[in-house]
Amino acid sequence: MTTPEATGLATVGAATALLDAYRPGDARFLATPTRTLLTHGVQAEVGHDERPLAARVAETLAAASPVGGRAPIVLGAVPFDQGERAALAVPEAAGWGPPLSADPLIVLPAPEPSSTAWDIRSVPTPEAYGVSVAEAVRRMRAGALDKVVLARTLELRSAQPPDIPVLLQRLARRDPHGYTFAVPGVPAGSTLIGASPELLVSRTGRQLRANPLAGSAKRSSDLAEDVRRATGLLESDKDLHEHAVVVAAVRAALAPFCETLEVPERPTLVCTAAMWHLSTTVTGTLPDRNPASALELACALHPTPAVCGTPTTTARQTIADLEPFDRGLYTGMVGWGDADGDGEWVVTIRCAEADADTLRLYAGAGIVTASSPEAEIAETEAKFHTFLHAVGGRP
Repeated sequence: MTTPEATGLATVGAATALLDAYRPGDARFLATPTRTLLTHGVQAEVGHDERPLAARVAETLAAASPVGGRAPIVLGAVPFDQGERAALAVPEAAGWGPPLSADPLIVLPAPEPSSTAWDIRSVPTPEAYGVSVAEAVRRMRAGALDKVVLARTLELRSAQPPDIPVLLQRLARRDPHGYTFAVPGVPAGSTLIGASPELLVSRTGRQLRANPLAGSAKRSSDLAEDVRRATGLLESDKDLHEHAVVVAAVRAALAPFCETLEVPERPTLVCTAAMWHLSTTVTGTLPDRNPASALELACALHPTPAVCGTPTTTARQTIADLEPFDRGLYTGMVGWGDADGDGEWVVTIRCAEADADTLRLYAGAGIVTASSPEAEIAETEAKFHTFLHAVGGRP
């Protein structure tokens, strides 16, 4: 779907007006580097059965009515485990705008977080997480697997419900070039909210783009130290190996769908306000006849070693053994797709699940044989900062 919003010709206030209008409930918000999207209502939900998700979505879109004079779209989130129910729906109404980064009003200050007193609990504790990291390294050195991504959570509770519109504003205005989202979660009544730096895959016509990230370093407020950390990341054998594993998996998953596929030999750097990441931008051309949809490509990629590990089956079992919680929508994907097959799907990281009195924050780290418990605890702490800054909390 090529839209005027995707051309970068922004009207002042057009994107931020959609951000300002978001309210939780049946609304869905997604901002990407190409567009800003706010939807309301539910025309149809994507059902859950044994068929592939992309087939169920295509069937739902084929039966749907136009949305706002345009072809219908599906928008929402897919869980880490594709066998679980997805939270995807065709909206009744949709507003499209240019990217937030192209709207001059995005530089205005975000509202201050409320003075909520948060009770913060780490699940697992940092010490227990470190023990899990050590066990994963032991398994890798024994030859059981090459990499696994282990996550931990922070549970923030208060007497007042989370102010989700304010949190969304703070996330979006801090990193307007990223992927900011707020969509209904699972179970009903919850909200999945976050600001992901990582595009899983997008498709426009026959052109696809993927941007795997793996290998991270915390940013510094001191410019010289920040540059030193970025340079160190580019030279880190441990992080370069972790990144190469992910890129190889992305190449292998996408190649069968493509006429051409371009994969740079070395990664570059991208950053958020909190983190540096090793980044590779993969581009490809799909065949003219029966090209795969963006969602089909996303399902073929998901889960990448960036959020799971390799080999995938062994990594998933290791996650089940060592993580004391169900990931749900965390490390799944969130995005949109249309009946023509175009769409954008983002890796669901730097996120939280919000309900009546709780924010559950997630952060993970890629574990390889060179990993240490201390370093991975520090990396997850740094990744929590994106959301803790939004809520005014502290680890």
